[in-house]
This record gives sequence, C-alpha cells and structure tokens, in this order.
Amino acid sequence: MNKRVKFDFEIYFTNGGCIKGEDFRLDIVGDDISDKVLVDYLVDDMRLLMVGETKILKKEIITEPHKRKPINETNQNSYLIDLSHNIENGLVTYKGLPAPIICDYLSREESRKFYAPGTEFQIGKIEMVTNTGTYIDCPFHRFESGKDFSEVGLEAFTDLDAVVIRVPHIETLSITEAHVSNYEVRNRAVLIHTGWDEHWNTEMYYENHPHLTEQAALYLRDCNVKLVGIDSHNIDNTNGRSRPVHTTLLGAEILIVEHLCNLYLLPDDGFTFSAIPPKFKGVGTFPVRAMAKLKR
Repeated sequence: MNKRVKFDFEIYFTNGGCIKGEDFRLDIVGDDISDKVLVDYLVDDMRLLMVGETKILKKEIITEPHKRKPINETNQNSYLIDLSHNIENGLVTYKGLPAPIICDYLSREESRKFYAPGTEFQIGKIEMVTNTGTYIDCPFHRFESGKDFSEVGLEAFTDLDAVVIRVPHIETLSITEAHVSNYEVRNRAVLIHTGWDEHWNTEMYYENHPHLTEQAALYLRDCNVKLVGIDSHNIDNTNGRSRPVHTTLLGAEILIVEHLCNLYLLPDDGFTFSAIPPKFKGVGTFPVRAMAKLKR
C-alpha cells in the first residue's frame, strides 16, 4: 500500500529567518524514511537555499494514496554500483604475496584511559603489500621513471566515460584484438567482464585466468583509451615471465585496474567509472574503491 509521511518541521536559514510547517505530508517510497533523508527530500522539494539547522517533529508514517511520484523516484538521476572486493585480515589477493594484517593499534578498551568516561576511539593498523584487493596500477608500477600516484591527475581515474566488453571465461581465457574491436572506446575506461570474479578468494582464482593479449593491448593503446580494467587475477597472462600488457598500457600512461567485481550489474555503456587511490609518492599500485555511476 502507498505510504506517506506526516510531520512538523522547522527550517532555519544561514542568512537569517526560518520557516515552519505543521501536519506536512509527503509521499515516500517504502515503509519508512529517516529524519536526515526527509530533510533532504523537503529541502529539494521546496527548492530551498542557504539551509542551516533543521528539525523534524511529530513524524508519523501513514497509509494514504500517493498524490504524485515521490521525489526520491524522480529527482535522483544517478546511482552508484560498487565494483570492489572487500579487504580483510588474512586476504590473499595475489598468490605468493603476503596477506594484509589488519588490527588495532589502539583498541577502544585501551583508549578509555586517555578520555573522559563514555568516550572511546579505535585507531587501526594495517600492514600490507600494495597489490591487495581491487587495485589500480600507474606507470611507476612498471617503469622507474613513470608517474606515481602523486603525479597522476584526478582526471585519469575519476568519472571516466566507460564501456563494458563482455568476454565470458567459459568461452576463452585469451582476450584478443578481435574481442575488443568494434566498440566506441576512444577516451573511455574499458572494463573487461569475464565473470572470473566468481572464483574470488579460491585456489582456482589464481591459475589459468582470463587475460588480454599483447595485440589487444596495442589496439586499445592505439585507440587512445584512458584506462583498462578486468575482473580477473591479472590483465596479463601469468604463465610466462613477461608482462606485455602492463608494458604497453602503462608505457602509454593508460592506467590498469585489476580484480574488479560485479561487472554483470553494469550496462554496456552510458555510465562513468572511478577508481581513486590515495596520493602516495613512490607507489605504483594501490587498492581503490572502484565504482560505476549509472543514470536512472
């Protein structure tokens, strides 16, 4: 059944003055709405500016037919999809490299001796190699004179127009130039969806995984793509000792994201991709919170 929220409110403005309402009603999606979301909803609905302190009073969810489409159905023009794996203590991302150690540097219990009663904090400690979880490679990872993350601009990995190329691992493990041609890829992030992430955190994940061929990398380089990502253990074939895909792409300052997941949730195009690392000096690869922003 349709739900509406009935409430009183007080809204104060940062430049002075206020407005108040009693027995105000708005349509909602679902069976409840938090005060914070309700305030955002109200401010958006009334097109208010310079909003400061707000108060929601006497809030009540009632069953009543909707009068119009709820604003959170019509005004939210985009949403985010998380494309990153969780990083947790003991996780092995790349076989042969150590798992991260995630623990307390200062536990909540220990912190109590430093603060007033009822006040406590946790400070974590993380020890890990930079090839952990879903991570991004920049030129310094492969080339001593290449740019590190302190030298790579935000425009290289933030809100990139993107395209998904689907090459199921059950059909082939070698992703060739033929697989990546005939797509609009220039100045875009190219995400290769193989479905290999279904084997994440298993022994099978590390061996005989999907990868790009050198010719596919050369083709994408020549098409001037901005970034290439894959939901696999490595963008290169790890059966040998050379890494031609890393060499080709990073040599052209095309960033690489490995160990993506959830690419099946994305459309083929019409979205943007972000994979933002910290601004480290002297680091060429680091975990990211990779995400796609989709339009409704």
